[in-house]
Order: sequence, then structure tokens, then C-alpha cells
Amino acid sequence: MQQPPIVLDRSTGVPLAVQVAAALRSSPTVRTGDRLPSTRELATALGVSRTVTAAAYDQLLAEGWLEGRRGVGSFVVGAAGAVPIARSSPADLPFAPTIDLRPGAPCLEVLDRAVWRRAWRAAGDEPPDGTWSAAGAPAFRTAVVEHFLRARGLAADPADVLGTTGTSAGAAEVARLLPPGSRVGVEDPGYRRSAEALRGTGARLVPLRVDGDGLVVDEIPAGLAAVCCTPAHQFPLGGRLPAARRVALVERARAEGLLVLEDDYDGELRYDVAPLPLLASLGPDVVVLLGTTSKVLTPTLGVGWLVAPPGVRDRLLAVRTATGTRPSRAGQRVVAAMAAHGDLSRHLRRLTRELSVRRELVRDTVIAAGHHTLGDAAGAHLVVPLLDRADETSVRAVALERGVVVDGLGRHTLRPESPDAPAGLVVGWAGPDRAALTRGLAVLGEVLRTVPPG
Repeated sequence: MQQPPIVLDRSTGVPLAVQVAAALRSSPTVRTGDRLPSTRELATALGVSRTVTAAAYDQLLAEGWLEGRRGVGSFVVGAAGAVPIARSSPADLPFAPTIDLRPGAPCLEVLDRAVWRRAWRAAGDEPPDGTWSAAGAPAFRTAVVEHFLRARGLAADPADVLGTTGTSAGAAEVARLLPPGSRVGVEDPGYRRSAEALRGTGARLVPLRVDGDGLVVDEIPAGLAAVCCTPAHQFPLGGRLPAARRVALVERARAEGLLVLEDDYDGELRYDVAPLPLLASLGPDVVVLLGTTSKVLTPTLGVGWLVAPPGVRDRLLAVRTATGTRPSRAGQRVVAAMAAHGDLSRHLRRLTRELSVRRELVRDTVIAAGHHTLGDAAGAHLVVPLLDRADETSVRAVALERGVVVDGLGRHTLRPESPDAPAGLVVGWAGPDRAALTRGLAVLGEVLRTVPPG
């Protein structure tokens, strides 16, 4: 087909690969069944490097919007509003079904289905709500304190907890309290979903450098209204913020009037030591804690929580009350039921044991392939450094051809074209079942052997 009309804007700060993927996804001229130009042809037409177009195609392939046919090209299978075409059955596809090794998915294999059903039945036994609560279900807020906060050193009361739909949504709620156009610092590389949620509120994002220990506090520029960070397990590089940096961040927040958004997306998952104390326990007057059950249970529940300084919490409640905004209590009831029966504690213990074993499988595979890994013994992902973005793109493309989807650091930076931006793979191990993980790691190890270590 001819090249679809794509206009790139290099002044926005949005990565070019993200712009290319978005333009293809939304183009009214792209129809289901169309074959797209090759990455090389499109790169030439747009005046960008092939790395940009290859990354855009990788993203669309991973989303299921594109389908690669070996020796033929990339075909559109998910264009909105297009006339459907006949699809091959899985047995007829020219490539194996994908095994997803990207981070972010929960480990559903260890979620006991009997526990799941019992929790939903218990939640359904509660009478329907006749009114709504801006703060959330009381039993859920108690469960958050008992199971997620007290073990982390945060002396919170259930009244301090607000229910949310997740960490990104909670960050966006807080950002809307800031003056319009406020400058908000985000880790780079960092969690792009939260960054985009913040950008969507009108905040101006300021990239903040991270290293192997997390956020480099000394390099945070002056004049920010807030800083969003992942101190317990930096996403995606995997470091833990040292005590001295934690103290320095809280002191700067107090001195400069900063609000610190602590994204504790997987803080319960540690395999070497007990879960780390929360930054909010050190600076409850300047830190907003954001948590979620999507990594330790499932995104199906749509459940998260927020603990903020009293003034911030009161403003959030006022906005929710004025606008009728409130998180759904259905998922909150399920979590509360799991906690009440002891099932939540048992699940967290099973989950930690399983993910610890899987982490060692991943590390053994990477080391056997002649590479090394970055990241603490925590969470459900690690980083495999590579020499440059070209190797990152190549490894991801070859793995995808063999049915394995793996993430790259380039997708998690606000400055993918910067020569200082690190290159590497971000490998997750929670989503597939153990058998699929083993098959996927075998492919990943073979592909890694074809490139030098970073």
C-alpha cells in the first residue's frame, strides 16, 4: 500500500515511535487487511531512523493491531471501523502464538480459583449500596492498612486511606489539584503510563535522571510542584532508593513545597529482605502514597489506594464529592472478603514463593547466554542491558518472529533519541504459566546469544 499520511512533531517531547504508532492506529486510510510499508520504506519516507519505525511496528504487533506474515510483510488486523476479513485459525498462522514476557501482568497461575469464587460470593452477600462514598468501602480501607501498610512501617488509620482505581489514576487525581501547567518531575526511564496520566492533567513533565539506585535526588531541578517516583523498586531499572536519598528527597520536599508521589506498584514483592519501609512513613506530611492490587491480584478488580497528607486528602474528597467521582466498591468488597478470610495473606505468600523461583529461572537463562541483569531481588521484572538501541530493536524483533514478546527500555524513556538513554530488555515473568515461561526463556536465551552483552 502507499504510505499512510503521518505528521511527526519533534517539539512535543512525545517519542517519535509513539507518534508513528498512534498515527497508524488512528489513520482513516488504514483498513483491516492492508499491508503496511516495510519499516525501512516508512523510515525513509518520514526521514527518521529505522529504529523508530521498527519500534512502532513492534508496539502494534504486541497490541495485536498488526500481524506479521513471514516473507510477506506486516498486515493490519485491528483497524477501527474497518470491514473484517477472514482470519486464519491459530494452527494456520505462519508463527507460533506469542508468549508475553513484558512486565506488568499479574501471576494468575497462583490465584486460587476457589478463593476467587469465595471472595466474589462473600462480596455479593453484602446488600447493595444505597449511597456512594467518596473515600471507599470501610472494610477495604481496613484491609489496606492491615495487609499492605503496617508491615511497611506506615502508621496509617483506615480513615487515612482513599480507594482509587490504580496508581496512575491516583497520581492524576492528585495532579489535578496542582496549579494549571505545573512542572512535575518523573523518572526517566520510568513508568510511562503514570507519566502520560500526569501529562493528561495538563502537567508539564520534567525528566529526572535515575541510576542503579533509583532517582538521583541531587539532580532534581528547582521549581517543580511535584515529583513522581518508585523508591521501593524503581521502574524499570529495578533499584531501591538508598536511605540517604530518601531523607534528602523528603527534606527538599519540605524546604521547596514539593509534593512527592510515591508509586508503590509492587512493594510487597521482595525476595531477599522484608518489604522496604515506605517513603510515606518518613515524610507523611509531604508524600502521597499510591498502591494497587493489579500486580499482586488482578486488574479485573480495578482497585488501588491512596494515602495523602490531611490537606491533600481533604481536597481530594471535596473534589470527588463535588463531581460525583468515586471508585467502584465492587472490587473493594472482593479484596476485603479475601482479607477477612485470611486468603489474601496466603495468596501473597504463595505469590512471593512462585515469583522468586521464576526470577531465578530468568536470571539463569540470561547469565547462560553470556549477559547480566540489573535490578533488586524484587518485583516481577528485571533488565538485561544491551550495547545500543539497534541491538534492543533487533533482539525484540527476532524474538517476536519466534513467538515471544519482550519489552525494551526505549519504550520507557521520554527521550528515546538521547545518546544517554540506556538500551536493554525489560523482561517480566509473572504473566505466562510456568510451562510457557520456560518455552519463552529458551527462545530468549538463544536470541541473546546473537548479540554482545551491554
